[in-house]
Amino acid sequence: MTDRNDNALILMLNGAGVLMAYGLLGVSLWLSTEVPLATKGYWGMGILLLTISLINVVKYRFDHRSSEDRIRRIEEARNEKMLEEAILDSKTDI
Repeated sequence: MTDRNDNALILMLNGAGVLMAYGLLGVSLWLSTEVPLATKGYWGMGILLLTISLINVVKYRFDHRSSEDRIRRIEEARNEKMLEEAILDSKTDI
């Protein structure tokens, strides 16, 4: 239960940091009068697409790790069942 609370706190802090970074970026683009509007839009799109790409990378890494853990648990359960059957077979032989 403590891990879930810690994860929620970390996610909240990271979310607040991302929102603050976007806010500060928006304010700096809005207040920079010497930069043309097209350049501001280009920078904004670049930041947004980079964020989407980073989210996808993290998601795919998490999914890969999750599937590896699932496969490992299945193999452990299979090995445990094989050991139980071997022990039961050896007891019936005696």
